[in-house]
Amino acid sequence: MLSPRSLGLWTALVAASAAFAYSLTLARFPAALLLGPMLVAIAFGVGGANLSLAKPGFQAAQTIIGCLVAKSVTADIVGTLLDDGLLILAVVLVTVMAGALVGWALTRLRILPGSTAAWGSSPGGAAAMTAMAEEYGADPRLVAFMQYVRVAAVVLSASIVARILTDTANPAKGAALPDTEFLPVLATLAVAGAGFFLARLMRLPASALVGPMILGAVLHATGIVSMAMPDLVLDLAYACIGWYVGLRFTAQTVRETMAALPGILIATLAVILMCGGWAFGLTFLLPVDFLTAFLATSPGGLDSVAIIAVGSKADVSFVLAVQTLRLFVVLITGPFLAKWIARGVPADR
Repeated sequence: MLSPRSLGLWTALVAASAAFAYSLTLARFPAALLLGPMLVAIAFGVGGANLSLAKPGFQAAQTIIGCLVAKSVTADIVGTLLDDGLLILAVVLVTVMAGALVGWALTRLRILPGSTAAWGSSPGGAAAMTAMAEEYGADPRLVAFMQYVRVAAVVLSASIVARILTDTANPAKGAALPDTEFLPVLATLAVAGAGFFLARLMRLPASALVGPMILGAVLHATGIVSMAMPDLVLDLAYACIGWYVGLRFTAQTVRETMAALPGILIATLAVILMCGGWAFGLTFLLPVDFLTAFLATSPGGLDSVAIIAVGSKADVSFVLAVQTLRLFVVLITGPFLAKWIARGVPADR
């Protein structure tokens, strides 16, 4: 049961998020309904609102985004992986190594304490990296802060790049799931629930997003399921992801990490710039535009980048193929790279 104070703050958060998202929509920012709530939530969190979005709400939002992506990419992700598998793997490895290089530099220069930099610089799998970091002696608060600063910075930078490179006179059509009939909406909700359940059963990373995305793509591509979703539900899913990320920036966390904040910002900027440089080089190796390459190499998170991709003129299939593969690679190699980078460095106290 929400207290009167919490109810009032949530009401203010929703109202402010709607107003800011509307302003960004008028400015034709891709993913305005994600970016607006996230930035407002950061302000509320740092301002001491002491609000948080329950994890089931965040996971429910991810299942909806997974279905949205599924309708857009269908079977193209598999085709893209098969056609350009080696280059896509190279793209993924360069992104992962960029994060590892930044983590190594921060660790050796002692810009951040102990092994924290090694875990916090991992380009993806924020929740998993935070959970595993504590087991290996890193400060989980600082790792979480680094990870979500990176996610917020990636969303902001990717939105700005997409805004600059997207023709606002003829905006791209997103992979909408229009509210047309009751049965397609019901089928989409069933895919969301079943995909999440199966992914959890198989212990897949980011199961709430990846499960519905894979299951929905297969069923939609084969014509077994016609997918649809009311605009209001999609808008709420975007907002929930923005609130979940933004509200993690609390005043207490900022105070506790203030000494390390310059190092965190340097690390985040360095990873984004390195991946951006690799994206530019990628346009000479593959027939993709810079926006597609930039989103594909952006260092997380998958759900946020997916929302931006379907709202711009990027090649969604390529972006999601690279991002999905990177997520799996990061979660598999992350612990080994972090332990290797932090070898010989004292654990955090």
